[in-house]
Amino acid sequence: MALARNRRRDGRVDYWPGFVDALSTLLLAIMFLLSVFVLAQFLLSQEITGKDAVLNRLNSQINELTQLLALEQSNRQDVEDELVSLRASLSSAEDERSRLESLLAAGSGVSEAAQQRIGTLSESLDEERQISQRALSQIELLNQQIAALRRQIGALEDALEVSEARDRESNAKIADLGKRLNVALAQRVQELNRYRSDFFGRLREILSDRENIRIVGDRFVFQSEVLFNSGSSELNPAGAAEMAKLADAIIDLQREIPEEINWVLRVDGHTDNIPLSGTGRYADNWELSSARATSVVKFLIREGVPPGRLVAAGFGEFQPLDTADTDEARGRNRRIELKLTER
Repeated sequence: MALARNRRRDGRVDYWPGFVDALSTLLLAIMFLLSVFVLAQFLLSQEITGKDAVLNRLNSQINELTQLLALEQSNRQDVEDELVSLRASLSSAEDERSRLESLLAAGSGVSEAAQQRIGTLSESLDEERQISQRALSQIELLNQQIAALRRQIGALEDALEVSEARDRESNAKIADLGKRLNVALAQRVQELNRYRSDFFGRLREILSDRENIRIVGDRFVFQSEVLFNSGSSELNPAGAAEMAKLADAIIDLQREIPEEINWVLRVDGHTDNIPLSGTGRYADNWELSSARATSVVKFLIREGVPPGRLVAAGFGEFQPLDTADTDEARGRNRRIELKLTER
């Protein structure tokens, strides 16, 4: 049988090498774009993380400076209130001094006590002037500190605006890379769909469009009667011959699909809804459907299909193609489905 297949391959013209070279170049470009995207996303995420830390630190400094500014403004207000009070006291003392001096100048019989009172008021006035001068100095110092704080807050706000602008630019770059990645992934899916279409086309040619072998949606469907005897999971001779053709097609397809496309051929077993008798090898339809799918997979592996490209699954009677309660519907539901898909 293997010699016959080799003869058929040797006699067939290979149209695919050029096509495979073009696809390989395209996939290498896509992988390069994906690598650039992953690297750019990593670098941007690191940059954004650092910027977030800087922003948090700047916001914390702004909050501290704002609190300090509020405290300084409060102190300034207290000093200004004290200065107003001192000025009022100074004005009152000056008025009292003036009054006493007027009395001293007008009367020749002013007592010594009055002179002492004037001296005391003069000393008090000098002290209040000194206190007023210190208060003015404190206010000037506070004004300078407030101005410096405002300059620092302005610088921090400018830095914050620059950082936010960079964040917006980084987000725009990430969005653009995301769009490019989506385009690349969509192209990859389209490529797999094209290989799936080629695979189905080859199976049509190999299996000659037999009535009990057909395509339903994105799956290639074998009726169970083609492959197995009733209640059995062992491939009959006719089924083995069909599966050998299928193995040839899969091996040919594997040579053409680039390694970057992570594809598998899923083999699904299905039965009708008639319960098994319970006296046979399998307890129920679950076991029978799983055993048939596994039998097909093991046969394909023996024919040279890599095990990593095959998946076996059993669905019992719970995924019918036809829900009618007729023999024809049950016959359609007893099947093996093949689906070329991503892992």
